[in-house]
Amino acid sequence: MKITAVGWEGTLVLLLVAEILLFGAINPRMLDVTMLLFSTSDFIAIGIVALPLTMVIVSGGIDISFASTVGLCAIALGVLFQSGVPMAAAIPLTLLLGLACGLLNAGLILYTGVNPLVITLGTLYLFGGSALLLSGLAGATGFEGIGGFPSAFSDFANLALGGLPMPLLVFLFMLLGFWLLMHRTRLGRNVFMIGQNARVARYSAVPLGRTLCTVYGLTGLASAVASVLLVSYFGSARSDLGGSLLMPAITAAVLGGANIYGGSGSILGTALATLLVGFLQQGLQMAGVGNQISSALSGALLILVVVGRSASLHWDLIIRFLVRRVRPRDPL
Repeated sequence: MKITAVGWEGTLVLLLVAEILLFGAINPRMLDVTMLLFSTSDFIAIGIVALPLTMVIVSGGIDISFASTVGLCAIALGVLFQSGVPMAAAIPLTLLLGLACGLLNAGLILYTGVNPLVITLGTLYLFGGSALLLSGLAGATGFEGIGGFPSAFSDFANLALGGLPMPLLVFLFMLLGFWLLMHRTRLGRNVFMIGQNARVARYSAVPLGRTLCTVYGLTGLASAVASVLLVSYFGSARSDLGGSLLMPAITAAVLGGANIYGGSGSILGTALATLLVGFLQQGLQMAGVGNQISSALSGALLILVVVGRSASLHWDLIIRFLVRRVRPRDPL
């Protein structure tokens, strides 16, 4: 018996409901729908970068540089504004910078043939160091970063439309776009084929280079979107804004159903896992659990869920192994 993608998504929904009810029993505020919706603004950036990251993982690759890309784009946005560039031009330039970071990753992976983990580990430090250098040159080395943005920009991430906070609406819009892209287009089919067997995909005339450039470029672009939202939300551009996104985003993608070896994954699963991870942190904090204990408990619970899912995917093999162990051997 195996859990299908749809079945695992249903399991994530049940886990999410159970999580909210459990924490609601501890703190009734957790059952307040309005509070739940607006609390997503604290963690929804995880999902924004996890959506394209899912496509990268399904293709058999990995990108760990997005955390530094977020910081680099954030401080670049602040420096552009500080230099007198209007926000109407600074935001598109920031998005182009994020896209360029993603395309650089893809180009290095394709033309060097080096493992994507090694390449993106290098660019993680390259982008992070560039962000720190840019921050130092702009005199924004402190915790405050670069502020003083126009109120129209600073208020954007704190607005609500139809009762939904703006960051959540951006996430839902991106969720729809990436779901269609991955599950309803030729690009998505190519991503799955490359992840299942890159050599066969190449012989089948799948445009491997173009596909990888697209998914890594989208990851960089989404990182830039996340940086713009975070700068608007906090009202400050800092080089460390993406530092806390790395492991939660990878966890959300893998917990949502992306096979770390490539070939399978679900955009909807990643979205549900993002909410599961985010509300887990929120619930533990509202229950009065300290940040250090909260992180440890979150990690332990997520490991249990991932191990349980992995076991369910190989249930047939486990049953056969146990049967062989307990079956009485024939006498000599």
